[in-house]
Amino acid sequence: MTHTVHPYAHRLGVIRDWKSRWFAADSKSYRENIKVDEMIRRFLTKRLRGTYTSNIEIERSANELRVILSTARPGLVIGRSGENSVKLRTELAAIVAKIVPSDHRTLKLDINEIRQPETDAAVVAYMIAEGLEKRMPFRRVMKQTIEKVIAAREVEGVRIAVSGRLGGAEMSRKEELKKGRIPLQTFRADIDFAHEQAYLPYGVIGIKVWIFRGNVYQDKKTSVRLPAQGSASETASSRG
Repeated sequence: MTHTVHPYAHRLGVIRDWKSRWFAADSKSYRENIKVDEMIRRFLTKRLRGTYTSNIEIERSANELRVILSTARPGLVIGRSGENSVKLRTELAAIVAKIVPSDHRTLKLDINEIRQPETDAAVVAYMIAEGLEKRMPFRRVMKQTIEKVIAAREVEGVRIAVSGRLGGAEMSRKEELKKGRIPLQTFRADIDFAHEQAYLPYGVIGIKVWIFRGNVYQDKKTSVRLPAQGSASETASSRG
């Protein structure tokens, strides 16, 4: 029997780094940190829906809690003269203070722009969800999206699966389209995976996207992992 493994978790420590980077002194602070991370991710996923936000990373040092957002539309997240980002940081600080009142770390919010949205699985999945929520035919949305993604220079393969009451049918089913290759079992294969939901009057449609962006060899892997190993949070935590 085979086991389906999440493409991101499958490559942790090989070509991927953890999305939460911190050290806990004891089991109590470990539990608190896990709870805060989960609440931050849940809040941001709901709050930033529609802003094409794909990645949420959390770093902790001795006196700082840093939340790093990757989005294809940074202008929507930052807002006019930064008012949205200030409001977002205040709301995040309130969430942390509510769960762990004794945590006096300074909360910082970093917003990174995704230069090529077509190569990011989370952004592509939301684009499909957006098309379905506008009542467009699901096959047309899938075909148009695959053509758009495969046209990107870095992309070597793409696979899209949608499931649910497609086209308003009484019985749910699954439809899948694929172009190029998706080597799921190759560790050095840079495969980005994301799942999204489209909320329609007759039910929820599930969307899964796999994007293969080529193989990461030793020289590339070193350049990818160095910033994570020497990040400010880990250095400060190891000193503390």
